[in-house]
Order: sequence, then C-alpha cells, then structure tokens
Amino acid sequence: MKPYDTHATADPFARSVSAFETLMHTLSGTDASVWTHAELEEHLDAAGRELLRQLLQDHLDLRAMREEQQVRAGSRPLVVGPEGRARPWRETGHSRWLASIFGLVRVARVAHRGPGVGNVHPADAALSLPAGRHSMGLRRLAVTEAVRGSFDQAQQAVERHCGKVLGKRRLEELVVAAAVDADAFYRAKIPLPCSRAMPLVVQVDGKGVVMRPEALREATRRAAAKAAAGGHRGRLAPGEKPNRKRMATVACVFDTRPAPRRPHDVIHPAGGRSGERPARRGPKAENKWCTASLVRPPEQVIADAFDQAQARDPKHLRPWLVLVDGARHQLDLITAEAGRRGVTLHVLLDFVHVAEYVWAAAHAFHKPGTTGAEAWAAGHLTAILAGHAARTADQMTAQADREHLPATRREAVDACYRYLTGHLDQLRYDTALDNGWPIATGAVEGACRHLIADRLDITGARWGLHEAEAVLRLRALVANGDLDSYWRFHTAREHERLYPTPDQQDFSLTV
Repeated sequence: MKPYDTHATADPFARSVSAFETLMHTLSGTDASVWTHAELEEHLDAAGRELLRQLLQDHLDLRAMREEQQVRAGSRPLVVGPEGRARPWRETGHSRWLASIFGLVRVARVAHRGPGVGNVHPADAALSLPAGRHSMGLRRLAVTEAVRGSFDQAQQAVERHCGKVLGKRRLEELVVAAAVDADAFYRAKIPLPCSRAMPLVVQVDGKGVVMRPEALREATRRAAAKAAAGGHRGRLAPGEKPNRKRMATVACVFDTRPAPRRPHDVIHPAGGRSGERPARRGPKAENKWCTASLVRPPEQVIADAFDQAQARDPKHLRPWLVLVDGARHQLDLITAEAGRRGVTLHVLLDFVHVAEYVWAAAHAFHKPGTTGAEAWAAGHLTAILAGHAARTADQMTAQADREHLPATRREAVDACYRYLTGHLDQLRYDTALDNGWPIATGAVEGACRHLIADRLDITGARWGLHEAEAVLRLRALVANGDLDSYWRFHTAREHERLYPTPDQQDFSLTV
C-alpha cells in the first residue's frame, strides 16, 4: 500500500498575509477608532511600508526556493560565464542584502562555480540586481530628491520614505553613478521631426559655480592661492573676483514658429501704447533641449548643441539662428563649429544686452527715471530694431560732442558706441523681425537659472567637480523631460555592464 503524502506545502506568502491581517486587526480595533486621520496616516505609512517589504521578501524567497528545487531536480541547463567557460558545480546558501524603497531584504540564490573562474549567479541576472546594495528604485528616488534640493535634504527625504537605508556620502556616489549614460542616451535618441519652415535656434551662455579649491580650474586656483598669500582683507577691490567659481557652459537648442513683428511691437513709445493696436507676441520655444557642463570645455558643449541641431535638420534645410550675448570667444567657437559642419548661420546679439548699453548711454544725457531718458532710449532702440545700428551709434556720439559731456558720463556713450559698431553684423534685427525670429536669449538665460542657480547656487554650497557635473547633467535631463526614458536606458545599460553575454557586442541599445 502506497503511504499517504503528509507533507503540506507551506504558503510562501504566509508572513505577508499575517502582516496584512495584523494591520486589519489593528485598524478594526477599539484603539484605532479614536485615532485622528493624521495618526491613521502615520500608522499606515509605517505598517504599509513594512507589509510591502515583506511581500517583496516573500517573493524573493519563493524564487530562491524554486531555483533550489530546479537544481536538486537537475532540470537547469549548464551555466556559462560571460567569458564563455562553463560552471559545472552548483552550491546553495549564497545570499546578499538589497536595500529597496521598502527597506532591507535578503536575496538567496544558487552559485554556479567552476575551477579557476568566478562564481556566476543566474538569479542576480534574472533580477538585474545592482553591483552594490541599493536597488535601482532607491537610486531613482535618491536622484529625484538630490537634483531638486541639497544632499542633506535628499538623504532626509529618502529616510522618511524608505527608512534608514542610505547615508549621505553613499547618496552622493549614487547620484554621480546615475549620470554616466547621459551622453550615450542622447546619441541614441532621435529628435522629433519638424517642418522646414520652423527656424532652428541655438543659444549659448556661461554661468559660474562656487567650487571647492581642488575643483577649480588651474588658473583660478593659482589666482586664489596668490590672493590668499597676500593675507586676509576686509573686502575685495572694485572689479576684483574672489576666484571661487568654475564656469559652466550652457547651451539650448529649440524649434520655434515664426512670429513676424515690427519694432514697436518690441519697444513701446514713451508714455505707453495707445491701445489702438495690440502688440504682436514674439515666437515661443518648442521642443527645447538643454545641455550644460563644468568638465567639458566650451567647444565640446557647443559641438554637442550642434549635434542636437544636426539631428533635427541633417540636410540643413531650415534656417539656423544663433543667439549670443556678445562674448567674443563664444562667437569664435560657434563660427568654427559651423564652418566644420558646412552650415550657414544667422548670428544675432541678444537684444536685452544691447538695451542695457543703450540705457546706460541714455542716463549719460538724462537723469534716470525721467521721461526724457525713457524717450531717448526708446527712440534709439527702435532705430536699432529697424536696422539702423550704425547710424544710431554715430548719432549718440555726435550728441555727446555737442553737449560736451564730462569724461565720467561720456564713458557710457563710448562703451555703447564700441559695442554697437563692434557687432554690426550681428544686429540685423530688421531681418529677424520680418522673418519672425527670436531676438533675445531668454531660453538659455532661463536654463542658466534653472539648471545652475536654483540648485548649485543654494546658500553655502561649495561643490566637488564630479558631484556638480552629475547634478547638472541630471537636471538637464529633467528640464528636457527625458528623465523617465533616460532611467530606462540607464537601467538597461547597467544590466549590460554587470551581466555581459558572449554575443553582447553584436547588439546596441536605442532609446
């Protein structure tokens, strides 16, 4: 007679069921009936996170049990390592910890071993476990918090959400590691198609970031050391720099729909508009893409921006418009990059910078805040927008000669004259307005403020180079709306690096 099978299969999720029933019992008890909604939320947050952690732990234990059963039954195929050598021996009892967004869990798995080679754990590849203890979900949470607040605030946010699973130093390391695939991601990403009638706009600017001494560029570090050798001073001299910053290069690329305007749509007459004709609105940026770097030289950042523009218009069928603030080194780098690619550029100076020079000249002739100063500036700016920059420059110097301005006031007029006459070929605002092109660098100015000032310029921050570069690259991904797709790409690339296969070189990832 065949004996009865008395072995009862245990429920692999028994502990999760018990935790859930305990939570239900607590909520249905008399103690919970007098809790406020805030107390209920607090209890559910802690107990609910523990329930989710237990569910994850039970699932991992179930997978481990099934893997061991397959090993005992001899149903698993022979495992081959990434170098192509077989692992004929199998050994149970290997485990590791995983810090997840729900808390710490233990992952048990079978090690496949061979003579003279490292162990292979197929379960690690199946779960795509990271190299360290912290899960990809926890890393994503750390990145999300670190790019919008200080590292201290990010660590506290992670602790509130997940418990004590991540320290500040390790969080910084995870953020640096999270940005390593940003360049590869954008090389693989295909931009959205666009009509050839829409101009393609490239804007470039720079913004300083306060760095720790070892992260400064060599020239800045030497200047800081020289200043420190001179002893402590109460304040800097006029125009002197504290030598604490490293310049980041910021670039923007975007499409825009033409919006033709006239000079009076940009500059209203002195005393305000009549109201008979509303001012026409200017063009708006669409599909904006930003990049920034503290590590790469400006020419490389500009080349990256041109790569993005080239991907949007590979045959150069659209008008390419470049807006800059007048920095000569930027213009030289942009011109050189355009020459290498054989693309024709329409280079414009940021009209806001032009207006600042004109207003400074207006205050040389009229008191600030008076209607005379406003009318003088409005008249000259309107003429510049109409394409008469050279004549405007001559007129203001002639007026200064007639009025015999003293040297202290004449300097503002001469500076405006030099600025206008030195950039006449970039002041074709009449053509830009007729074609509906933008004439100001608001997009890249906003990028400097959002990417750098809002995070890297927070009070008291002094940055290491790798941490600052990583935060900058990740904030650019967030600003471009690409963080979700980037994280999927980064997760796949991380899996490839950790668990290579012999035929992996035959494939490449796309976004």
